Amino acid sequence: MTKSALIIGATGIVGNNLARHLIEKGFEVSGLARNPASDIAALRPIAANLLEPDSLAAALRDVKPTHVFFSTWSRQATEAENIRVNGAMVKNLLDALRPHQSVEHVALVTGLKHYLGPFEAYGKGVLPATPFREEQGRLDVDNFYYAQEDEVFAAAKTDGFSWSVHRPHTIIGYALGNAMNMGVTLAVYASICKATGRPFIFPGSPMQWNGLSDVTDARLLARHLEWASTTDAARNHDFNVVNGDVFRWSWMWQRIAAWFDIEPQPLPSETTPLEGQLADAGPIWAEIATKNSLAEADIGKLASAWHTDADLGRPIEVMTDMGKSRKLGFLDYQATDDSFTDLFTRLRDARIIP
Repeated sequence: MTKSALIIGATGIVGNNLARHLIEKGFEVSGLARNPASDIAALRPIAANLLEPDSLAAALRDVKPTHVFFSTWSRQATEAENIRVNGAMVKNLLDALRPHQSVEHVALVTGLKHYLGPFEAYGKGVLPATPFREEQGRLDVDNFYYAQEDEVFAAAKTDGFSWSVHRPHTIIGYALGNAMNMGVTLAVYASICKATGRPFIFPGSPMQWNGLSDVTDARLLARHLEWASTTDAARNHDFNVVNGDVFRWSWMWQRIAAWFDIEPQPLPSETTPLEGQLADAGPIWAEIATKNSLAEADIGKLASAWHTDADLGRPIEVMTDMGKSRKLGFLDYQATDDSFTDLFTRLRDARIIP
């Protein structure tokens, strides 16, 4: 029997890569988003707003997925609002799918803010020791990730489907217009430095520069999502998901600079966030795009300086343990320097960067 997948957030960095992977694996794939335009021919687009239950139910009236992958969120001004809005999005979706009783598995993608806390309390207070392990559980703070999990758990108990929760670190992969896309942001920044002669300065903290870190390739995350949703031993578990290697940004910064043929700068004496470095970059990028016939001249649709600054500005060392997945049979590995250079090559081939 053909498996059918519904991806929530199909236009994002997770959803785009997941859709391609599942289609290759023989799934029938639908992608739900408010504006579900996609460059994936085999993907069935569904336009819907997760915060409008009636219209959502109408949009999903004929959709009977066996597997649901939830990989989106809506940023709000406070964590209380994040909890209210993002929890409702999960609940409304699962309520809309309930009449068909077709769902066998729901996979929820969250992230390391499960261990680090939400943006209002990011990296503050008493944090679990690194590498983060799933057994460390929740922090004693409000967190919309927890609210999303609780909605999945409640619906699973009612409807009888299995679930998995996936916690990637910073995700590296191809997607445009995504709020959390460090790889594309750094590609745009490096391209501006090359075109203007600006110094290529690491925008983060000394701890991130010198400490160990890891990231998650969106392609590996897609394979992990498929594995957990189709493997009996992985059902009803939470998982960290990272590439499987560790690195220091002091080393990775040199690798990124070498790909763009620019000179990496030493760590400055004061942190210099990208939001400040790119404050005047709009007209500069528009000129670069015109000169090189690039596909997107609006830097705001490519770079997410605020989120890259949040990741690279952490005052603590952050990395995760993949032992739980390994013990249950997921053995995939991805070299992180290749994650970046593969992405940069694809961006150049697609005329996103010069």
